[in-house]
Amino acid sequence: MSLHFIKPHTVETANSAKSTGAALLELSKVDLVFGSQRVLHQVDLTIAQGEFICVVGPSGCGKTSLLRLLAGFYTPSAGKITYRGKAVSGPSQDIAIVFQDYGKALLPWRTAAGNVSLALEVAGVPKAERAARIAPLLDKMGLAQHADKFPGQMSGGMQQRLQIARALAQNPRVLLMDEPFGALDAMTRQVLQDELLSLVADTGVTVFFVTHDLEEAIYLSDRVVGLQPHPGRVGEIFNIGIDKPRDQLASREVPEFLRLRREVFDFVLAAEGRK
Repeated sequence: MSLHFIKPHTVETANSAKSTGAALLELSKVDLVFGSQRVLHQVDLTIAQGEFICVVGPSGCGKTSLLRLLAGFYTPSAGKITYRGKAVSGPSQDIAIVFQDYGKALLPWRTAAGNVSLALEVAGVPKAERAARIAPLLDKMGLAQHADKFPGQMSGGMQQRLQIARALAQNPRVLLMDEPFGALDAMTRQVLQDELLSLVADTGVTVFFVTHDLEEAIYLSDRVVGLQPHPGRVGEIFNIGIDKPRDQLASREVPEFLRLRREVFDFVLAAEGRK
């Protein structure tokens, strides 16, 4: 396959953290305070429809807290979060979440089909209609032959695919993913990265993806948001100018990828106070 990587790389400052395209989610001057602890401060970010955003930064900089704000699990202490122009006031069926710990996220007493069915039950889909919705989702995630297996009978990669299938059962416009591949081995992780990119290309779903893996962030995303700690705030936004579709070997070897890896790595080192 011939790949061409000629798009210029740019870095946005915190004050110019705006994407192009139709805005889907917007955070304006968002603060999050727990007691006397200011977790996030003055976060401005616009996420476009269909965009893939990865968030990186030192431990404790508020990556997961930011995701939970977008999910409607937390309420901003100051500022505003909007989804499609309306204030986010709680969880929405349009916004689905995939957690890192699939072992706790899945119900061990339900089969794969039963776990996917849970999302449909919550959405009020009639029982007679569920099987016809579950089968294509399992097939999409490569689990068609495992519908009757329980999570404990499945590998870690299969369990994470199952959690994604359950999230997709909501028919979401946004996928919030909190280090979903962090507990997986390197090869399984790369397979799921490519499956996720294919899924995004097929569905147009918007993704907000938290990760500690800087190469994963560059490989997956359209933009990488770098958070600084104490309190958490947007430091830099890196535009990823690497053509799609991406390839696990070729994409990681081009000069643009290597330059981005250095710049994001330097940002995190500086944010940690090690540079």
